[in-house]
Amino acid sequence: MKVAYIDQHKNLFDVQPICDVHAETDTPIAPSTYYTAHTRPPSAHSRRDEHLTEEIHRIHTDNYGVYGARTVHAALVRDGKETARCTVERLMPRAGLRGVIRAKSPRTTKPAPETDQPADLVERQLTATAPNQLWVADITYIKTFSGWVYTAFLWNL
Repeated sequence: MKVAYIDQHKNLFDVQPICDVHAETDTPIAPSTYYTAHTRPPSAHSRRDEHLTEEIHRIHTDNYGVYGARTVHAALVRDGKETARCTVERLMPRAGLRGVIRAKSPRTTKPAPETDQPADLVERQLTATAPNQLWVADITYIKTFSGWVYTAFLWNL
């Protein structure tokens, strides 16, 4: 993280002055440490993470981008690539991957006894002797690709 910071600002201030400022903080870094970080070969852990990330990306893409960490982990194990599920959970967000989240149905009723229930003003007598004497309404919800849509119906009996 410090190396990335120095990379970002070394064109403005050079490496030595940035390291001098960091020496006065809780996170000092020597210029030799910065240069060694650039010449050091990647660790076995980071190489394995790169390889696993490619495999995770392949599995995720092959399955239309719907697999989450648990399913990707199961697919890796089926393919003979033993790895911990927590590793898959760590690498997927770094690669910008996530599974599809199942949406919950909207909660339309509140079963608590203190909620008011509308009074039945017509006492289930749904016949009218003249126009505009009885109006009845209802509401429902429909799931669409963009979310839940609520629809209200109104009848003039």
